[in-house]
Amino acid sequence: MTAPPLDRLSLNQATVRKLGLAEVADLCVRHEIPAIGLWRDRVAEFGLAESAARVRAAGLHVSSLCRGGFFTHAEPGARAAALADNRAAIAEAAELGAGALILVSGGLVPGSRDLSLARRMIADAIGELVPDAQRLGVRLGVEALHPMFCADRCVITGLGEAVDLAALFPPDAVGVVVDTYHVWWDARLAGDIARAGGRIFGYQVCDWVLPLPSDVLLGRGHVGDGVIDFGPISAAVAAAGYDGYIETEIFNAGVWDAPPDETAATVRERFPAAVSGYQPRLREYQPRLRGYQHCPSRGAVVTGDGEGVTGTGGVAVA
Repeated sequence: MTAPPLDRLSLNQATVRKLGLAEVADLCVRHEIPAIGLWRDRVAEFGLAESAARVRAAGLHVSSLCRGGFFTHAEPGARAAALADNRAAIAEAAELGAGALILVSGGLVPGSRDLSLARRMIADAIGELVPDAQRLGVRLGVEALHPMFCADRCVITGLGEAVDLAALFPPDAVGVVVDTYHVWWDARLAGDIARAGGRIFGYQVCDWVLPLPSDVLLGRGHVGDGVIDFGPISAAVAAAGYDGYIETEIFNAGVWDAPPDETAATVRERFPAAVSGYQPRLREYQPRLRGYQHCPSRGAVVTGDGEGVTGTGGVAVA
């Protein structure tokens, strides 16, 4: 897979969270990063009209605005307030010309363990927002989060769930955002990306670093610092037809403490590796198991020469 040119690179504002909006815009200009992913709280600090003007004056595209969502409230008043806030977010995304408004849908309803209830509430809320989004020409991007955030942040925990949810609504209004940090582990990922097709409204990259910090939300790193194999994911996203901006979004205390120019330079330098498909392979490795088969009675894998390998739970490992 050939790496997309750097004119598809976007720097998400969260990666350099200590900078205000104007400073991030200047940073992108200095490092020839053509797009920026914005956060609503930092836009509010600078002012919506001022933010839109500053970004346009810098010649930057807004690849996304984060975030809407958090729909799962027990009280009617709280649900109404969430819808009002999301309508405001849609209007902000329209003013900024954002490629998508990212939705982090919400965790369990307070006082409830009912996952189905939470997911129904999310679908209902998005349905109410679709007319507003269509009227203003804003695309709603449902982001699936890693399952460890299911209880408090997002009960949509796999890209397949996000695709199924988006498919309930018009394709010009509701789609998905693929974030490598949240979905890299999923054995069904390639198929779900293919199913998403033209509903992919955003692609965000960062690495999964070990050991995870106590605040696992901050367990993200620069591309190449962790365990994610970006090549197959990026290839699948490209094959699905996505040709938009690719955002680097990193939550990491060390990255936040680093000089912003150093961070931007690293993001730019490593961008090709994130999307080119290159990953070092262990060429010297030769699998020992040949001609193996499942053997439930022994709870093992048995090779063609009768040698047993225990501890597999009877599951053949390639």
